[in-house]
Amino acid sequence: MQPPRAVTAPPRRRTGRRAVSGALSLAAACSLLAVAVPAVGAEGSTGGHCAGRARVHVPGAAFQRAHCLDELTTAGTVASGHTDPADFAGLTPKNLITPSGVPGIQIDGYFPDSSTTNTNHGWNHDAQFVIRLPDHWNGALVVSGTPGNREQYANDRAISDWVLARGYAYAATDKGNTGLAFHRDGRRPGDAISEWNTRLTQLTRAARAVVAQRYHRPPARTIATGMSNGGYLVRWQLENHPELYDGGVDWEGTLWRSDGPNLLTFLPPALRAYPAYAADGPGAEDGLKAMHKAGYPAGSEFLWPYHHQVYWDLTQRIYREELDPGFDGAIEAGSPFCASGTPGCDADYDYGTRPPAVHRAVDRIALTGRIGKPLITLHGTLDVLLPISQDSDVYARMVREAGRGALLRYYRIEDGTHTDSLVDAFPAKLRPMVPCHRSAFTALERWLTGQGVPPADHTVQRPPGADSATLLTGCQLD
Repeated sequence: MQPPRAVTAPPRRRTGRRAVSGALSLAAACSLLAVAVPAVGAEGSTGGHCAGRARVHVPGAAFQRAHCLDELTTAGTVASGHTDPADFAGLTPKNLITPSGVPGIQIDGYFPDSSTTNTNHGWNHDAQFVIRLPDHWNGALVVSGTPGNREQYANDRAISDWVLARGYAYAATDKGNTGLAFHRDGRRPGDAISEWNTRLTQLTRAARAVVAQRYHRPPARTIATGMSNGGYLVRWQLENHPELYDGGVDWEGTLWRSDGPNLLTFLPPALRAYPAYAADGPGAEDGLKAMHKAGYPAGSEFLWPYHHQVYWDLTQRIYREELDPGFDGAIEAGSPFCASGTPGCDADYDYGTRPPAVHRAVDRIALTGRIGKPLITLHGTLDVLLPISQDSDVYARMVREAGRGALLRYYRIEDGTHTDSLVDAFPAKLRPMVPCHRSAFTALERWLTGQGVPPADHTVQRPPGADSATLLTGCQLD
């Protein structure tokens, strides 16, 4: 999620549903027009730096722009202007090492869409994407959706840099709407989030075609990965479009269930209980108990002030507006930091008593656990934006209850939290999740290539006495 900004100004709700189905149909038609490039060599090279760039076309794109770059990672793209550092700010520890030495082609563009929240490149056009094609290709593709309501470059430092350095082609989407007023997109409650899923499906199909054009063969493996809302997209894709993927890595994905738990069931109790706890008066003990009961784990209290200020209130209001705009009448996205008892206050929101239409809106985006390809899920035990007991613990049970347990490995990362930049503020109390994501990814690689089954589900303990530098460079899953 992003730091809070004021959510202001009508229009109140949905104006003009985007042309997603048309874009997908156009993608299918344009895929027949793809132009092949020369056959690849042993390392995926096509005989020269960026060879065939002019002949690579993104099926279904309304606009694309290809660049031949000496460096596809943020070691070069920050300076060259082929990424946006503001998009990935706050998602990784400051001392995370950036790989380098990855020349290739970068394609920026957008699919047909009617909303305009993404201002990257001055395009003011949503459904933007980035596709990166390294000169030396390992034969596989990684696709990702963004966390929070960020734009297509949000995963550049946490995911893109590392997979590109391993030889993967990489593609990412802005999910079709961005920013804190994303809920204005679409006509019906749930439309904006539903579009996220459609856009990742669209990008995956297009990116697979682009890879085949560039390297003259389709990817041998396609892996979906992402954090937070991006992790939710991984889960949804493996449930609904397993034919497009070989597997996925879900990094603390958001859980949506029409009967709960979901964001709208555990955030309101925090908004009610935390002020009493923080006031340290007669109600502090009851506030503490209420926080723990809502799923915020004992030992995570040091993280609560920051999350109350930055995340809980904002997240509750904008996602509730997306799925239940009628709760607060004519007010858009509620009243920031309202006190419990104030009319229409999100601190008093009770999802269980809301009308059936609200639950149907959530059901449109809900997960089932019926994954069709191997999935590795990792989640920090000190996550207090998506508390682990209300999220990935539940999703792992859903997968097992759906009879798909053999396709899942679930790792609870001791002392991990939702946003890795907080490790810089609390190095003695937190461990970064980035190295654990990389370990999970390599475990999935071995799983998919028959080199070994990942360890059974368990809690990955924090190594005793490990300093912050050590924790940043490794995470042993076994």
